Amino acid sequence: MTRAGFVALIGEPNAGKSTLLNRMVGAKVSIVTHKVQTTRARIRGVAMAGEAQIVFVDTPGLFKPRRRLDRAMVAAAWSGAADADVVVLMVEAHRGITEGVEAILEGLGDIGKGRKIALAINKIDKVKAETLLALTQDLNARYDFAETFLISAERGHGVEALRDWLAGEVPEGPWLYPEDQIADLPMRNIAAEITREKITLRLHQELPYQMTVETENWEERKDGSCKIDQIIYVVRDGHKGIVLGNKGETIKALGKAAREELEEFLGRRVHLFLQVKVRPNWLEEKERYSEMGLDFKDGNV
Repeated sequence: MTRAGFVALIGEPNAGKSTLLNRMVGAKVSIVTHKVQTTRARIRGVAMAGEAQIVFVDTPGLFKPRRRLDRAMVAAAWSGAADADVVVLMVEAHRGITEGVEAILEGLGDIGKGRKIALAINKIDKVKAETLLALTQDLNARYDFAETFLISAERGHGVEALRDWLAGEVPEGPWLYPEDQIADLPMRNIAAEITREKITLRLHQELPYQMTVETENWEERKDGSCKIDQIIYVVRDGHKGIVLGNKGETIKALGKAAREELEEFLGRRVHLFLQVKVRPNWLEEKERYSEMGLDFKDGNV
């Protein structure tokens, strides 16, 4: 008997949702950086566990929204949870019950109807056993979780037990995706995410969040390689200079890092061409949100 269903990972920014998703799927499908709010769209990664197919929805971190993009991201996170068969709330062991976690706990009542919600306390290697025990008891006193898992998404501790439990909780039914498919995001989007990750990692201090990457063109070549054209949108001329760097050195390094990861991901040669464009109002443009898989209307006040 096969099983298949959707599992939403929710939590504050940087709780480790993307790291857990990539660990479960066994391949990199979600952007992972040390900067908060890096996941913008709900990325679906597919993990196989015996006869079960678990489709993970990696939601943006739940935080206090200030801008249109923030509001659209938070709406996408709650909507991803409301559409799932099972929800996993991730909490960082060393940060404990923050204001953000309290706000999420309050919101669980609505989405908890008709679906199981599990608790995964992540980064357990950062705290002592007694702290972990107290946090586990406190969280379970605040909400009736179906199950609690103590994990380290980065190191893999406890991840298998969580995956096995989820495999038994998703509904019986046929698989939703081919067995060898790991993500349902179009490759154009995954390629854009990879480049955006490289920019975020390298320029996290100089460049604020107002930057996005779009894959403008994808061309398959006869020799089996592919040519990818991408545009990096920034909101100011000064930001463009930061991305380009002195004599174009920074964008060359970014392009090289992104191309190497894309080649490893795709298993073939990639010709990557990057352009930087200044669009002061891209945060208010409907098309940019569609490209990121977000609903523009969700950003309305």
